[in-house]
Amino acid sequence: MLVDRYGRVATDLRVSLTDRCNLRCTYCMPEEGLAWLPRQDVLTDDEVVRLVRIAVERLGVREVRFTGGEPLLRRGLVDIVAACARLEPRPELSLTTNAVGLARVAGALADAGLDRVNGSLDTLRPDRFETLTHRRRLDDVLAGLAAAREAGLDPIKINAVLMRGVNDDEAPELLAWALEHGYELRFIEQMPLDAQHGWDRATMVTAEEILASLQTVFSLTPLGDVERGSAPAETWLVGGGPARVGVIASVTRPFCGSCDRTRLTAEGQVRNCLFAREESDLRGAMRSGADDAELARRWEVAMAGKAAGHGIDDPGFLQPSRPMSAIGG
Repeated sequence: MLVDRYGRVATDLRVSLTDRCNLRCTYCMPEEGLAWLPRQDVLTDDEVVRLVRIAVERLGVREVRFTGGEPLLRRGLVDIVAACARLEPRPELSLTTNAVGLARVAGALADAGLDRVNGSLDTLRPDRFETLTHRRRLDDVLAGLAAAREAGLDPIKINAVLMRGVNDDEAPELLAWALEHGYELRFIEQMPLDAQHGWDRATMVTAEEILASLQTVFSLTPLGDVERGSAPAETWLVGGGPARVGVIASVTRPFCGSCDRTRLTAEGQVRNCLFAREESDLRGAMRSGADDAELARRWEVAMAGKAAGHGIDDPGFLQPSRPMSAIGG
């Protein structure tokens, strides 16, 4: 298994399929975009499936989430999902997406074996959406989420980031919309993972502020740590339930002690933490002829050195050089 020196076991694998994205969310990348990875550096479809197979068959991974960048831009996405769905034991398969273009492939992904979808949506107002993403694609996002629901990719969770002075007044509106459509909304504190390195904790909208805003309209009852387990979101029942809302307070309420994740970048690097500043290369070893046992051993070594926590509160904290779009969520 993928066990670190603190006894945490990684059973949840996040696989970035591309660093490319068709939106330009201000907390992730600049309006002009970034220099994308050369295509020859990105894992092939077969290489992705092989590494996922090793993780599932040899290392105890039970959940696989495909991320980006924007994973819908990966041409082989449906085939990758189908191949991973055939693995034994079969892992739970999910997708984190901005939902632009999801309407075209939601049915195919469900047929291939995808279990559920996490969508990203920070505002319901077209003008704000354009301000935040530098694109006019809100209608496409809403259509994509509706198509995912029609295809049975439930539960559909919506991730929202609030930014002070931009959309921080929209929390109750977003929750009312999610409840109306049967989606589970999760607010995420903005993290220091932007390409511009402009993150400022002093201006970050905190979990306490988010909850205070929601409670001006809704009655919230905490579920507690027993229900949470290793999940990143603290969850509240809305109006006594069964509807729920979550808050992922990575900065102000870190959950590193129960982390069960391992990450694979689009070019085959293992990251043992979202905020790690070092990576371990599997692609090079794989392309040099390493067998499955050797790749598994390298992965185990990479995870053994995982730090106790992300260290955002440490005086010497340094933001990762890679932005979120190049790491995978």
